[in-house]
Amino acid sequence: MHDVHNILLDRDGTVIRERHYLSSPEQVELLPGVARSLQRLSLAGFHLFLLSNQSGIGRGYFTESDRKMVDRRLESLLVPYRVAFRGKLHCPHTPRDGCTCRKPRTGMWSVLQREFGLRAEQSLMVGDKMSDVGFGKNAGLAATVLLLTGHGADEARDWGIPEPSGPWREEGESRPGEWPDVIARDLDAFRAWLLRG
Repeated sequence: MHDVHNILLDRDGTVIRERHYLSSPEQVELLPGVARSLQRLSLAGFHLFLLSNQSGIGRGYFTESDRKMVDRRLESLLVPYRVAFRGKLHCPHTPRDGCTCRKPRTGMWSVLQREFGLRAEQSLMVGDKMSDVGFGKNAGLAATVLLLTGHGADEARDWGIPEPSGPWREEGESRPGEWPDVIARDLDAFRAWLLRG
């Protein structure tokens, strides 16, 4: 992973605690260890990007303004750690809308390439859902990481992916192609994997 410079992160269940259709900034809560992990990744020179499916907007559960307030609250929680996302993208559509931006589709990746000049071989995707993994696979990214926070443990079980006995596990060549390249217990375990040696 020496060539990786960009870390694409899901939001809910990966960076902040999963809330069903989160719409209130008062409900934003960083997952344990996330701020320090992001700080260490930033200090190591990685560019951080936030990519999130937000179908609650398309379903009418909350507004674009609500989402912006939630994101501002997240940003404010990271200010003391001097962590900032270089870019933030979201898909406001429902699964029925047939858009190109809802993960695992790659519309948001196309925007990142166009606006930030990102290259697939220098980028990896981290999330708590197999749609995040699918996004990374479909975009041809250097690696995909499934965290066991948020929906991750349930997703791993549903897909028959064994949990790691330690903080993380790299999948071998025999893994099914749709499986993640790495399974990590949480964002700090991912950070340890990425910065090892």
